[in-house]
Amino acid sequence: MDHRRRPAVFAAVGLVTVACLLSSCSTAGTSSAVAGSGTAAATATAALGTALRQLTHLAGGPPGALALVQIGDRVHVQTSGVADLASRRPIAPGDTIRIASISKAFNGAVALALVSDGRLSLGDTIGARLHGLPSAWGPVTLDQLLQHTSGLPDYTKSPAFLAALQANPEASMTPTQLLSYAVGEPLVFPPGTRYDYSDTDNIVVGLMIEAATGTSYQSAITTSVTAPLGLTRTLLPTGTALAPPFVRGYAVDPGHPTEDVTTALNPVLAWASGGMVSTPSELNTFMRAYVRGALFDAPTRADQLRFVPGSSGPPGPGTNAAGLALYRYETPCGTVYGHTGNYPGYTVFAASTPDGSRSTVVVVNEQLNDKQPGPAWPALRRLLGLAVCAATHG
Repeated sequence: MDHRRRPAVFAAVGLVTVACLLSSCSTAGTSSAVAGSGTAAATATAALGTALRQLTHLAGGPPGALALVQIGDRVHVQTSGVADLASRRPIAPGDTIRIASISKAFNGAVALALVSDGRLSLGDTIGARLHGLPSAWGPVTLDQLLQHTSGLPDYTKSPAFLAALQANPEASMTPTQLLSYAVGEPLVFPPGTRYDYSDTDNIVVGLMIEAATGTSYQSAITTSVTAPLGLTRTLLPTGTALAPPFVRGYAVDPGHPTEDVTTALNPVLAWASGGMVSTPSELNTFMRAYVRGALFDAPTRADQLRFVPGSSGPPGPGTNAAGLALYRYETPCGTVYGHTGNYPGYTVFAASTPDGSRSTVVVVNEQLNDKQPGPAWPALRRLLGLAVCAATHG
């Protein structure tokens, strides 16, 4: 990998989310969207297809893009460009992708399922569940971790971590080693007093899940989420390899050769905060179930849908607010709940109406976010809004 270009690929976003490289991001009430007329639906679908083509034809735009929209049992997929510059095949809904910070929604799903089962409580504290972490972290609750109101410093912003990442982005670290980059820093603010997106939160939640279940984090994901939903290609990998067929991720820099960064970063460096892989189809199945509360009981879902302004988190379509491992997006076409993901070579968005009946997944094979200059990010954000419109007005 070209060392000169590493900062553009790895330092710009932290380590995984639409605003944090390894993570990524995305309240209450019911959706204001209703089924539109046939003309409105056709217009929304056509506009979405046009936006896909425009994005992939931009200088600095991704080689490929996919938008999946499901209304009831009807699934409509549109693509533009390619999943692989060598083979020239388009992105398919069954292709493996890196979902980056949408992993946080899976983390939330497992934690909330355990809350529903009585094995965890939203009031459980770090100090009561885990040992060896700073005493200042002790009073922080599971609820605060899931909503990014914990005040924990973000390990992905640590200069020491970024230096280690720059030196060897393919390195492997344990969750405890990841946290070591944050434990020496003071709390950013008193827990529970405000919102600030932190990848550290989800690493700690993953460790609390392991402590509560006595199993590995991957086993907990399988038991609580992927097995019940029949997701066979959604998992937390332990290395850089992707199961075929997969979408290749690229770093696009106008004036320089496009770089394949599919395996440039070890996903264990994001772990429960952004290391998972899935497919557009399986991600859509998950988000529909997660948003409608199919994985936990009604009281737990009510707790999840308490929102605070989420302006410091990764942007999505419209205005976002943060619930528990879930974001609410207020758009001109209605309200949807979901999450975004941002990772070297991949940007992903998945959302659903509150009842889980209308959903969309958007995938592009380039890391795009609001920190980058040029027209690609504004074009992608417009695409996200049109995908929501296609889902809510179809």
